[in-house]
Amino acid sequence: MTAAAAQPSGSGRSPFADASPARIRDALTPEDAAAFDQQWRAQQWRALMQRATEQLDLADVHEALESWRRVAWVTSAHGHGVYRRTLASAQERLESGERATGAVSWHQLKAELGLPERAG
Repeated sequence: MTAAAAQPSGSGRSPFADASPARIRDALTPEDAAAFDQQWRAQQWRALMQRATEQLDLADVHEALESWRRVAWVTSAHGHGVYRRTLASAQERLESGERATGAVSWHQLKAELGLPERAG
């Protein structure tokens, strides 16, 4: 991993902002690459690509790839091991309902950051 891969480009955009499906896939862990492949081959992608071809507009394709671009960025920035440990920790917290040591509630974090409470 290079420092450039871990930092946003000078424009403030992710280094994966315009990444192709192949570049995204290359950055993923093997298990995420398998999930990406499964989703990419699904009928929904074929329909999306067909619409893009008919409308001559790739905006919907890029939007559909955006979540994978974020995963690729995080994975490449921190490495497969850290990414897997983060996912495992999050899953453990979801299953146990327990906060990590030192974690604070969203309400407390917002108060510490001086963010206003939203009504409703």
